[in-house]
Amino acid sequence: MLNWGRFRRSAPELAAAGRELLYRSGVGLALLGTVRDDGGPRVHPVSPILVEDGLYALLFVSPKLADLVRDGRFALHSFPAGEGLDAFYATGRVWFPTDESVRRTVAAAFLAERGVEAPPPGFARQTLVEFLLGSCAVNRAGRFVTWASSPARHLAYTSSSQSE
Repeated sequence: MLNWGRFRRSAPELAAAGRELLYRSGVGLALLGTVRDDGGPRVHPVSPILVEDGLYALLFVSPKLADLVRDGRFALHSFPAGEGLDAFYATGRVWFPTDESVRRTVAAAFLAERGVEAPPPGFARQTLVEFLLGSCAVNRAGRFVTWASSPARHLAYTSSSQSE
């Protein structure tokens, strides 16, 4: 599993596409898939926050947070936009940073992205979650590129051809 910074250095074009697709509306928007305690899937909207070396979210106490505490696996998919099929999808595990300087950096990015000076009510009670990437896929105009952290493998294909 890699943090966003290591992923960005490992696959810069994929990371740039991921950033663009997660932030296509100006702020991070995605669908977060977690694993319920009965093993079934749960999907929620979430606002991921990208800072230099990390992909984070601030989550209220909720079923999705409980899922991640119990079973750290996740799937994150950029919000669909219009008629296009362009998308960024990542899977991996989360961890819960406790370093206050990281939290301050993420909080500052959250406020800056939204153009506000003061955090919304309850902001300080949200749990900081970092998404560590195990794999991802980017679809751009029908061209898919996949990436996995271990073993390092990248695959590019379109609906009519495949190449490694």
